[in-house]
Amino acid sequence: MTLAAGRVGAERPSYVFLHGLFGQGRNWTSVARALEPAGSLLVDLPNHGESAWTERFTYDEIADEVADLLRVAGAAEAPMTVVGHSLGGKAAMRLALRHPDLVGRLAVIDISPVAGRVGDFSAYTDAMLGLDLDQLRDRREIEEALAGAAPDPRVRGFLMQSLRRRHDTNGYEWRPNLDLLGSSLDVIGDWPSTANLAPFEGPVLWIAGAESDYVKPDHMGAMRELFPKVRLVTVKNAGHWVHADRPEVVVELLQYLAGLPLS
Repeated sequence: MTLAAGRVGAERPSYVFLHGLFGQGRNWTSVARALEPAGSLLVDLPNHGESAWTERFTYDEIADEVADLLRVAGAAEAPMTVVGHSLGGKAAMRLALRHPDLVGRLAVIDISPVAGRVGDFSAYTDAMLGLDLDQLRDRREIEEALAGAAPDPRVRGFLMQSLRRRHDTNGYEWRPNLDLLGSSLDVIGDWPSTANLAPFEGPVLWIAGAESDYVKPDHMGAMRELFPKVRLVTVKNAGHWVHADRPEVVVELLQYLAGLPLS
């Protein structure tokens, strides 16, 4: 599989961004632009955006696909800073553990290396799959139909970014592979075994939203065991989508991370 990836900046990529569930690489565009002149890769993970759909979901397969992309982009010669949010954060951690030669620094945003819930995504998936997109005339009607499952307008706006026009009709379709993702929520919420993986020794910034509960104090032991050089930063006035709620803080933190010495 060749993952779809956008590029920001004229320079060779220094940053790689991995989005969360139902997201796409372009969700990171404003953050990547704020980091210029450093170059960035904005990756569409499997079953999202313009990347191919698969028959199963596993974090290790996603990590290996991203690793192939990074090798083509030159990460074997110049390891990159990998930034991952939520689902993308777990994929980024697996990437750093499985392919440490490609990752110079790691930023994990509002997710932990533990098995846990997937929040309200089950309700979102059911609502999105339950819509008859052939009967809804425009984006406004579709967004209104999602209001019951996603009353927060910011969340609805995020979900609506996954809607696109069909190529063969005037109707709409969802970009993500909702059937697979919806049936894989237990796997998405899980954290695979790391029994045969050595800790990642590079600098790691663990960024949590103060108004989110995806990162808890009792997760620190698991995080530090796998990432000994981790630093936790909790961002005020931010929920699970920290980079959307406080993009200027995330940019500042990534610039700080870029200045940390490599091991």
